[in-house]
Amino acid sequence: MQAAMSWDFNVPISVDDLVKAGGVDQYVVQDVLTPKELPSHLNRFKVALRSQGPLSILEHFDTAYSVLQHWRTLEAPVKEETLELLIQVVRGLSVSLPPMLDSGALSAEDRKLQLNAIKMSVFMLCKFAETLESDSYRQSIVTAPSKGRKKTKGGEGLMQWESEREVVMQCLSQLLQLNIRSLWSLSLVEEEFVSCVTCCCYKLLENPTISHVKSKPTRDLIIHVLGVMVKKYNHMLGARVKVIQLLQHFEQLAGVCAQAVATWSSEFGVKAIVGEIMREIGQKSSEELSREGSGVKAFSSFLSELSTLVPEVMIPNISVILTHLEGESPSLRVAVCEILGEVLVRILSGDRLEDSARADRDRFLDTLQEHLHDTHSNVRTHVLQVYTRIVNSKALPLCRYTEVMELAVGRLADKSVNVCKSAIQLLAAFIAHNPYSCKLSSADLKKPLEKETAKLKELNDKMAEKAPVAVISAAELWSAMEPELLQTVVAHLEPSSEEEEAREEGEGEKEDDGEKEKSDRGMAIHIAQLLRDNKYRQAVRACLQAHHRFPESKYFSALSTVDAQTVMAALGGLFKGSEEDELQDAQAETEPPTEGTQGDGAEKGKEGAEEGELKKQEMLVQYLRDTESFALQVERAIAIINNMLYWKTTTVVQEAVQFCVTVYEFSVANSLSGVRKMLPLVWSTDTAIKDAVVQAYRRLYLNPQGDTTRAKAQTLVDSLSELMMDASLGTIQCLEEIVQEFFGSESALQVCVVQVLWERFSGKRESTALNRRAAVLLLGMAARAEREVVLSNLDTLCSVALGESVTEDYLLARDTVITICNITDQIRMSKGVPFRLPQDHQLFTCLTQAIADGMVLTDPHWQTFMEQAVRLIYFVAESPDQLCGRLLQRSARLLLEQAAESRPASQSDDASIVRSQEEEDGHAHSLVSSQDSEDQGEQVSCVSLAQLLALCGCVAFWQVSYLERSVSAELRRRRAEREEKEEKEKGPSSKSKEASDSCVEEELGLTGASAEDTEAELIRKICETELLAEENLLCVFLPLLVRVCSSPGRYSHPQLTATACLALSKYMMISPAACKDHIRLLFTILEKSPLPVVRSNTIVALGDLTVRFPNILEPWTPNLYAKLSDENSSVRLTAITVLTQLVLKDVMKVKGQVSEVAVLLLDPEPHIASLALNFFNELASKDNAIYNLLPDIISRLSDPERGMTEEDFHTIMKQLFSYITKERQTESLVEKLCQRFRTAKTERQWADLAVSLSLLSMCERGFKRLQECWECYSDKLTEAGVYQPLLSIITKLRRGAKLQFKTQVDEFEKKLTAVHTKGLENVENDELEAQSELSQSQLSKTPAPPRSTRKARGRVKSAIPEEGDLVTPKQRPGRRPKKVIVFSSDEEEEDAVMEDSETPKVTTPISRASRRTRLRH
Repeated sequence: MQAAMSWDFNVPISVDDLVKAGGVDQYVVQDVLTPKELPSHLNRFKVALRSQGPLSILEHFDTAYSVLQHWRTLEAPVKEETLELLIQVVRGLSVSLPPMLDSGALSAEDRKLQLNAIKMSVFMLCKFAETLESDSYRQSIVTAPSKGRKKTKGGEGLMQWESEREVVMQCLSQLLQLNIRSLWSLSLVEEEFVSCVTCCCYKLLENPTISHVKSKPTRDLIIHVLGVMVKKYNHMLGARVKVIQLLQHFEQLAGVCAQAVATWSSEFGVKAIVGEIMREIGQKSSEELSREGSGVKAFSSFLSELSTLVPEVMIPNISVILTHLEGESPSLRVAVCEILGEVLVRILSGDRLEDSARADRDRFLDTLQEHLHDTHSNVRTHVLQVYTRIVNSKALPLCRYTEVMELAVGRLADKSVNVCKSAIQLLAAFIAHNPYSCKLSSADLKKPLEKETAKLKELNDKMAEKAPVAVISAAELWSAMEPELLQTVVAHLEPSSEEEEAREEGEGEKEDDGEKEKSDRGMAIHIAQLLRDNKYRQAVRACLQAHHRFPESKYFSALSTVDAQTVMAALGGLFKGSEEDELQDAQAETEPPTEGTQGDGAEKGKEGAEEGELKKQEMLVQYLRDTESFALQVERAIAIINNMLYWKTTTVVQEAVQFCVTVYEFSVANSLSGVRKMLPLVWSTDTAIKDAVVQAYRRLYLNPQGDTTRAKAQTLVDSLSELMMDASLGTIQCLEEIVQEFFGSESALQVCVVQVLWERFSGKRESTALNRRAAVLLLGMAARAEREVVLSNLDTLCSVALGESVTEDYLLARDTVITICNITDQIRMSKGVPFRLPQDHQLFTCLTQAIADGMVLTDPHWQTFMEQAVRLIYFVAESPDQLCGRLLQRSARLLLEQAAESRPASQSDDASIVRSQEEEDGHAHSLVSSQDSEDQGEQVSCVSLAQLLALCGCVAFWQVSYLERSVSAELRRRRAEREEKEEKEKGPSSKSKEASDSCVEEELGLTGASAEDTEAELIRKICETELLAEENLLCVFLPLLVRVCSSPGRYSHPQLTATACLALSKYMMISPAACKDHIRLLFTILEKSPLPVVRSNTIVALGDLTVRFPNILEPWTPNLYAKLSDENSSVRLTAITVLTQLVLKDVMKVKGQVSEVAVLLLDPEPHIASLALNFFNELASKDNAIYNLLPDIISRLSDPERGMTEEDFHTIMKQLFSYITKERQTESLVEKLCQRFRTAKTERQWADLAVSLSLLSMCERGFKRLQECWECYSDKLTEAGVYQPLLSIITKLRRGAKLQFKTQVDEFEKKLTAVHTKGLENVENDELEAQSELSQSQLSKTPAPPRSTRKARGRVKSAIPEEGDLVTPKQRPGRRPKKVIVFSSDEEEEDAVMEDSETPKVTTPISRASRRTRLRH
C-alpha cells in the first residue's frame, strides 16, 4: 500500500496513454493481461473487493484495463462481470467517503489514496459505459429486430445494457454529489476528470431512443449528473458548447437539451447558462445558419421548448435572439414568435404589470402583429397559433382585440391553407372568449350606441357651460409686462425736452383733477388698472404723483429714493397686491362669512359627481364602440368562412364547420346562416367532411339539455323548428338525412319528441303557423324511419291541414302533403306489392276539394300545394289518372261558372254545363271564347286560367312519370312473380331442359331482354299515341295552351304567360312528336319574351327536354348558349346552371359556344362568376376538354365584332390556360396559336394571340415549336402588342435554364429584338448581305483544290465547277404544297331564326359523327 501512495493517477485523454511512460510519480499500466488470464484475475479482483473494499481498484486497475483493451475478443460474461465489479467499487466509494469527508481529519496519504481510487473507478466506469453504448448503437443498426422476437439491447451477448445504463448513471450521480472536491488540492478539479464524466454523459445522450418515454429515468439521471458537473465542477462553459454541438448534429435532441438546460437553471440555480446558450444562438449570422442545415430546425425547436419550461429566465436575454426576426430562417422566426407568446401568456399578463413590463408587453405584441404579414406561410401560421393561445389564456389587452381581429379576418384570404385554418381557429377563440357580449349583433348595438353618444354629448355641453374661465395669475402677467414697463420707467426718469415736460404737465393736470379726490388705496387700485390696460406711462406718472401726495402711505413708501428699481418695486407691489385685494373683497361682498365653507364644499362635491358621471359615460360609449367594431368584424368573418365551407381542402372545411358550431353556440348574429349553409355537405363524397357535419348537427340539435325527457324533447323540437323556418326543400332534404337515424331509434326521447310534434301540429299547444309547418315536416322525417307514425294518423293530418280551413294556409297543406309522401313506396324505395290507397279514401276527397276550391282564388301558394298534391295522388292512389281526370273536369267547370257569372243574364243559357267527358272539349273552347269576347262582357280571371293550365301541365307530367316508373315497375314485379310461380309448377325434367336454353340466352345476352323491351315499347306507345289522342282529356287543353303561348300580346298577364309556358313544356315531355311540333314556339318564347321569369323557366324546361329528347334539341344548342349573354342576371344564372349540368353529364356536346361561358368569368354578379369558374374546374377533369376548346375560344373572344377589352381577354385567358399542365398539350397549342397568326386580320387579334402564347407554361419542346413557326408571326413583330408578350416568354424560359438552352434563348431574343426594331425585310436583307460577304471572303482566302481523282471532302465548293465535276444532279423531290389549315371555329355557325324555312332540320343523334362531318355530307 505504501508503494501505491507513491504515485498519482492522472486521468488520460486517451485510454492508450496509460501504457506509455508518463511523468514522475504518474501511474502507468504495468501489465496488459491476455484474454486467457482475465478470468482468474477477475476472481482475485472479486476477493479483494470483499476484503479491502473499493480501494481494491488500486491494485486491480490493470485487470479492468485489460478487459477494455481486449473488448472485441472477449465473451459477454467477462464484460458483464467486469462492469458489475466497477459498479460495486463506485457504490462502495459513495458509502465510505461521506464519514471521511465530514470528519475533515483525512491525512495527506489517505486523501491521495481516496482520490486515486475515485479517479480510477470513475474513469474506468465511464469508458466501459461509452464502449457499451457504441456497441449497442452499432448492433441496433446492423441487426433489425424481427417481429415477435426480443430485441438485442447491448453489444454481442450483452443483453441487459438498457437497464444497466440507468444503474451506471445512478452510481455516478451518488458519488459526484458528495463533496469530493475537497480531495483535490485547493478544491481545483482537473479538467480531464470533468471531461471524462461529461463525455460519457453526452455519449449516452446521443442515443436515438433517449428521448423516448421508456428512457425517462436514464435521461433524468444523465441531466442530473451534468447539472452537478455544471454547478460544482465548473462545467458551464463546456456545457454551453456541447449543447450547441448536440443541436447541430442531432436534431432529435432539441427537446432533451431544452429539458436539461431548464433543469440546470431551475433545480441547480445555474440561470446564467440559459443566457449563454441564447447568446450563442443569437450571434449566429445568416451565412452560418444557411450552412447548418438541420441544426437550424434543432435551434428553433430547442428555443420553443425552452420557452415553455423557463420563460421567466429567458426574458433578460430575449433581445439577443430578436435579431433573428429579421433573418432569413423561417424556423427561427417561428421559434422567436413562440417565445414571445409564452412570455406574454405566462409572465406579461394581467392588469397589475409595472410600467416597464407593460412596455415590454406592447413591444412584443407589436412584433407579433408585424409577423402576421411575414413572407413565409409557416411563420404566419405559427403567429396565428400563438395569438390563439394568447386569446385562450385571456392575455390579450382589450384595446388590441379589434385590431388583431381585423388582421385575422384579413388572413382568411391567405393563399396558404394552413394560414387559413389557423385564422379560423383564432377567430373562434376570439368569439369564445370575447369580453363584450354574449350576443354580438351590430344592428342591435347601433341604437344603444347612438343613444349613449347623444347622452355623452349633452354631458360635455353641460360641463363646458360650467367650466370656469381660465385665469392668468398676476405674477404671470407681471413677468410678461416687466421688460416693456422697465423701459417706460427708465425713459420717464430721464431728463426730457421742455415741450415734452409741458405736454406731460398738461396731461397730469387733467388727471389730477379726478385723482385728488381718491385716497391712497384708491390710487393704488387706479394704478394697477392702468397697468392692466397697458397704459404704462400714465401708471408711472400716477405712481410718482401719489408718492408726493401720500409719502407715508404703505403703498408708496418704497419710493423714498426715486430710481428705476424702486419705481418697479412699487409698481409690482401695487399690481400683484391689488389683484389679491380685489379677490378678497369680491368674496367678502358675494358670500356670507358663516356659510362660505359649506357652500364651497357642496359645489365641489356636485362638480366631482358630474365629472364622475361624465367619465362613466365616456367609458360606456367607448365600450359600445369597441363592441360594435368587434361585432362588425365577426359578421365579416362569418360571411367569408361560410364561403370556405365549400373549399376542396378537407381540413379547411372541417375548421369552418367547427367555427360555425362555435358562433352558433355563442348566439352570434347571422350564425344560423353558416349552420344552414353547411347542411348540404352531408352529401359530400369526403367521409371526413360528412362526419364533421353530422357530428356538428348532433352536437347542436340532437343532444338537448334539460332536467326531464319532456324538457329535452321541447328543446330539441324548438331548435330544429328554428332551423327549418323558411328553409328550402333542399335544406329539408339534407336535414332529413341527419335526423333520420335519430327518429329510427326507439328511445324514450324519440317517442317524446314525436308526441310533442303531434301536439304542436294539432294545436293542443299554442304555436305559430311556422312552428306548425316545421312540426309536420319533422313528422315526415320520422315517417321515413317508421311509416306508422304518419299512416296511423292520416285522419288527423286531413282534418287539421286539409279540411275546411285549407284555403287559409296552403303552405301548411303543402307541407302536410310532403309529409304524407314520405310513406309512399317511391320515397321509401320499397319493393314488393305497392302501397296504394282506394280512390274513395278521405285523403283524396280532401285533396281534390282543396285543389278545386283554390282554383278560383288568388292565393300565391296554391300552385305549390297543387303540384305536391298531384304528385301524392300519383304516388299513393289507385288509378290516379281517373282521379286527376275528374279533377280537371271539376276545375274547368268551376272556371266556366266564374266566366258565366260575369256574363249578362240573357247569355247565361249559352254556358250550360254538360257533365259528359265528350263535351269537355266544349269547355276548353268556351274558355278560349270567353277570352275572345271581352267586348261582350265575358271574362275569365287570368290568375284562375293560369292555375288551370298549371294543373293541366302538372297532370301531364306526372301521368308520364306514373307510366314510366310505377306502371313499368308493377309490370316487372308481376312478370317476376309469374315466372317464379311457373318455375315452381314445372317439374325437374322441364327445368333441366330449359336450363340449357337459358344458358344459350345468357351467352347471347338475351335473358329477360325481350320481356323488358316489350314492356318499354308498350309504355312508349301509350305516351306517343294515347295520352294526346283526341279522345284523351289532356288533348283538350293543348290548343288552349298553344294559343296562350303564341299570343303574348293578347294574353299578357305575367303569371298566365309563365304558367302556360311551363305547362306547354311539360306537355312536350310526353312524346317526341309533341316536342317537335312545339319546339320552335318554345324557342320563340325564349328569344322574345320580355319577362325574365319566363325566359328562366323556359331555359329550365329546355334543359329537361334536352335530357329526354337530345337529338331533337341538338340543332338548337346555339340558342341556349345565347342566353348566357342575356341582359338579366337571373336569366344568366339559370342558363349557366342548366348548361353546366347538361355539359358535365355528357348530355350536350361541348362546342366553341363555350366561349360564352368563359365571358361569364367576368360577370358583375359574383355568384354567376363562381358558377362559371366551377364549370371550367369540372370540365378540366375531363380528358383534354379545355385543351381542345381553347383555340376556338380564343378566336371567338378576339373577334373584333365582340368588342372585348384587352384586360378582360387577358383575365379570361389566364384562368383558362391554368388548366393546361401537360407538355404535349403546350407544344401542340403553341403550333396551333402560331398558325392562327396567318388568319388573324387585325393588330388586336395578333396581340391577343401573342398574349395567349405568353400565358402558356412554356417548356423546351414548346420553345422549339415556337422557333419552327417563326414564319407565322415574324412579320407581326413590329407591333409592340406582339413583341412584348413574346419577350416575356423569353424571360420565363431564361430562369433556371441550362447553359446550352440559355444560349438558344438568347439568340432567339436577339432575333426578336432585331426584327422588332428594324423590320423583317431589313433584317433579312442584312442577313443576305452578311452571307454574301462571308462567301466572297471565303472564296478569296480559300485556294483552289488540286485536281485529284478523290472527291473533295471540304464543305466549301468552287463557285465555278470544273469539267470533271459536271455531273447531272439527281432530281430532288419537289416541295410538298403547304396544307391549308381550316379551323372549326372559323366556320360560321347557323343561328336559329324563328321562321319555318330556317328552323334547324339536322336531327343526327349526338353520339354519331361531328357536325362538320354532317355538313360535309
